[in-house]
Amino acid sequence: MNIFLTLNKSYIDGKFVEGDSGEVFQSLNPFDDSLVAEIPLASLEQTNKAFEVADNSEWKHNPKQRKKVLKNLIKLFIQHRKNIVDVLIKEGGSTFVKANAEYVATINILRESLKLVEKIGHVGNRSSLIPGKKNLIYRSPKGVVSSVAPFNFPLHLSMRTIAPALALGNAVVHKPDVQTGIVSGAIPAVLLREAGVPSNVFQMVLTEPKLVGEVFFTHEKINAISFTGSTAVGKHIRKVTNDRFISTALELGGNSPFIVMDDANLDHAVRALIPGKFLHSGQICMSVNRIIVHESVYEEFIDKFKAATENLKMSVEHNKVGIIGPIINKTQLEKTKKFIEMAKESGEMVLEGEVKGNFVTPFIFKDIKNDSEIAQTELFSPIGLIIKASSNDEAIRFANDTDYGLSAAIFTEDVEKGQMYAEQIESGMVHVNEQTVLDFPNIPFGGVKNSGMGRYGNPYVLEDFTDLKWMSTQRGPLPYPFN
Repeated sequence: MNIFLTLNKSYIDGKFVEGDSGEVFQSLNPFDDSLVAEIPLASLEQTNKAFEVADNSEWKHNPKQRKKVLKNLIKLFIQHRKNIVDVLIKEGGSTFVKANAEYVATINILRESLKLVEKIGHVGNRSSLIPGKKNLIYRSPKGVVSSVAPFNFPLHLSMRTIAPALALGNAVVHKPDVQTGIVSGAIPAVLLREAGVPSNVFQMVLTEPKLVGEVFFTHEKINAISFTGSTAVGKHIRKVTNDRFISTALELGGNSPFIVMDDANLDHAVRALIPGKFLHSGQICMSVNRIIVHESVYEEFIDKFKAATENLKMSVEHNKVGIIGPIINKTQLEKTKKFIEMAKESGEMVLEGEVKGNFVTPFIFKDIKNDSEIAQTELFSPIGLIIKASSNDEAIRFANDTDYGLSAAIFTEDVEKGQMYAEQIESGMVHVNEQTVLDFPNIPFGGVKNSGMGRYGNPYVLEDFTDLKWMSTQRGPLPYPFN
């Protein structure tokens, strides 16, 4: 028995407490719809208490304690790897490959966050134009960070906020998506408690918006918001916080283009596209959404991509091969079915997949128009859309013709040319000869346009989780011209 699967409670003021809203969420295993856990959802009153007890006033002044807690946390995550991966699979529908990749990404975040501990307090001096004046630059924690995470990479995207925010001396009130509330909420809570985090520094609430409304964006204790989710909710956050000037780090939707230029190594491109499109059944914000191919290699590329996709294996629970897992829930499954029908009307089917229970095997369509509704929609599913471009320049125009700008990829044998074109793409991240699903803890991660604002990664996350202060000291009187 995996003891973590019994953690169905919120964590408030150092205690695991049962939600008292009267509503219970049934967490189902996406592989077979078996019951993983019943989670009593927290009420608005309990959520308000989580914010009210959150306090960083002592934590921010104790870098030794922060470092010790993070070091302990890393040891605990390593110690419990097997059970953590097990919950990622059972609760989130992760394949074995994806669950282990997410676990490693989480460990990397924790290790990189250790480097942030010393980056508050006095961080620099600046020269002065006035004799006798010394300019000191300080960084201070924001205070209370409200963290809201999604279901698709639940542990990684939760710890990407929690670990650096705590390292920098903030308190955190965290709301995971309740579908993955154990792995991205309860597991961090129990391990942080064991690692020695003070009871007022970290809170975790298992609830749903219908019960608590906008409190994770509007509570008066909030000094910064970190949100990963839909663009619609991101825009709403900006609207409801507009008059408070709260720092907001928002990772929102994507429509990642994968460009195959006329001189691309097609075998290389196809090998990269398979995980870029189909890892976690495409349920990743950075997943390839549009495959834009130069007309001179169009048919050959399609043949190679189809052949490679036909060989993909579906993953059963804990099977160590296969990257095609289940769709996370019935709502997403119905959306996927709808997108398949839209694609059938918009282009020609190259490979017809199947819907088997909660699984959808890959579908591929060609001759899709870049301005079609299906091409302009974030699919979040294993559907490949291939678009023909008459030139490399047109491929770039197609790539930019979207409201989103999270991640992009360009394949060409001429790396310098690839870099030149990459600079023209309106996206927070662009990869030459690599797929779009990449995230390193020491690299600026984030999007432009409707894909969000702010950046994660060391040291870039400092801008959203800390404040800068200029302190000056003056020795001797100043010769003011009006005295």
